[in-house]
Amino acid sequence: MMQQHERSSSESYFWPTIWAVALHALIFAMLFVSFAMTPELPPSRPIIQATLYQLKSQSQATVQTNQRIAGEAKKTAAPQYETEQMEQKKVEQQRVAAAKAAEQKKAEEKKAEQAAEAQKAAAAAKAEAQKQKEAEAAKSKAEAEKKAAEQKQQADIAKKKAAEDAKKKAEEAAKQKAAEEAAKKKSAEEAKKKAAEDAKRKAAEEAKKKAAAEAAKKKAAEQAARKAQEDKKAAALAELLSDDVQHQQALADSVGDQVAGSLDDLIINLVSQQWRRPPSARNGMSVEVLIQMLPDGTITNASVSRASGDPAFDNSAVAAVRNVGRIPEMQQLDRATFDKMYRQRRVIFKPEDLSL
Repeated sequence: MMQQHERSSSESYFWPTIWAVALHALIFAMLFVSFAMTPELPPSRPIIQATLYQLKSQSQATVQTNQRIAGEAKKTAAPQYETEQMEQKKVEQQRVAAAKAAEQKKAEEKKAEQAAEAQKAAAAAKAEAQKQKEAEAAKSKAEAEKKAAEQKQQADIAKKKAAEDAKKKAEEAAKQKAAEEAAKKKSAEEAKKKAAEDAKRKAAEEAKKKAAAEAAKKKAAEQAARKAQEDKKAAALAELLSDDVQHQQALADSVGDQVAGSLDDLIINLVSQQWRRPPSARNGMSVEVLIQMLPDGTITNASVSRASGDPAFDNSAVAAVRNVGRIPEMQQLDRATFDKMYRQRRVIFKPEDLSL
């Protein structure tokens, strides 16, 4: 009865003990795996240790219960205890194997990570080299393009400068040509003007010479005519002064009118030289002036015997006669002819018969 009761008690503690051991083994396995998989970083160790401590603190009662149960069950279940020891050893071996596998896996992962990092570094280096190469190529291309642009710019500047120089040269040539043309034109105009002036001056000189020649010719003709008249008058007077009184009387009768006409023309000519036309003088006017003279031709008085109706014109005619003063040609007449014709001589003056 007692044995049956102890057997029942041991059986009642068996499964809880198994479950407790399995639970602890599982917890340790999980802790080991978690510890193996966790990176070995300094900040993570306190967390793991705290967790382990917490787990140990949380399982202390269970461990004590299990130890107590195991101590009681050791007396009645020795074979089972050995089995549990073997299981624990097996679990420990599995834990070590798992730890080694985890370490190996971690080493492989670290190696793979290092290889990946090396590959990544190589790829980055290659990319950097390629990037640097491309940058250098781009830089070389940019420098080549810049150099080409500078060369093109210099060529454009040189071309523009050459065009400007050519344009400036053409403008200077055109300006010089225009100046030469202007100088030629001015010279031609001056030559033409000078030729015209020379021709005009020559023509004026020719006209002056011609006028002088005509005047000289006219004067010579007038002098010749006057001399002829004087000679004629002298001849007539000589005839009048001859000893033959009858001949003188006959000659005087025949030439008296001619001599008187010549002396009248002389009086008109002398008076016209002294006459100054008044503003009121008009063509168609006439005034009769009585001239009183001495045998030597001296004019003693002049008066109006028949007025024109214009006192200014009448006075101008009287003043002109008085300004003559003396007519020496009267001495050529004999006393009888002078007394008869010129002691008192009436002469009619008209504006058209007088000159300024």
